[in-house]
Amino acid sequence: MISTLIVDDEQSAREELTELLKKHQDISVVGQCANAVDAMEVIVKLKPDLIFLDIEMPRISGMEMLAMIDPDYAVDIVFVTAYDNFALEAFEKNVADYVLKPIEEQRLDLCLDKIRRHSKSNEFSKLAPSKLKHLPCFSGKILKVVAPNDVDYVYSDLSGIHIVTADEVVHSHLSLKIMEEKTDLIRCHRQYLINPNSIAEIDVFDAGNGEITTQRQKKVPISRRYLRPLKEFLGFVS
Repeated sequence: MISTLIVDDEQSAREELTELLKKHQDISVVGQCANAVDAMEVIVKLKPDLIFLDIEMPRISGMEMLAMIDPDYAVDIVFVTAYDNFALEAFEKNVADYVLKPIEEQRLDLCLDKIRRHSKSNEFSKLAPSKLKHLPCFSGKILKVVAPNDVDYVYSDLSGIHIVTADEVVHSHLSLKIMEEKTDLIRCHRQYLINPNSIAEIDVFDAGNGEITTQRQKKVPISRRYLRPLKEFLGFVS
């Protein structure tokens, strides 16, 4: 059974595709999402085998959402678009396939046949933007989008990933690894990322570790492993 997620901001498009997929007994639609925030939650929890991803979505586009998916997670991506100019050779090389809206049943059948013939890959990461402009977050049932420049620091604990801004603490399904690689946040501890612009001072301890005081007087730990790289990044080590 191929577990499948549909990500499209248009409800009618999601429902239409779901109905077409019901005709295929080996396809199980495990979720329908209207935005990247919801989609990342489903991806983290369910790890679907196949994602139908609309390219043109508001705020966080399908292309930017690609950059949020862990490149170590092998999954087939099928782009869904209303625009022929997106159906480029690069898509054919780096994603499983693409389908144009309105989706033709025969074209979808060919796409699914292609999915069945090859194993899942993470080649889509070659198409993903190198930097994220938005971080999909949530606070309870409220969905939020935070700009990386507005982040003071990020930390992880047993309850998940927490993003601290000037105004609030919100949560995200993005990994620290993705945020470290795709934003200007830098690692200062195994469980912490810091915005360099938020650093007011660094206190170095005799044990070889340290502590950051942010511009808003918050304390962020620095582990021994990351103290020297952090100091070098900030130009404090010759």
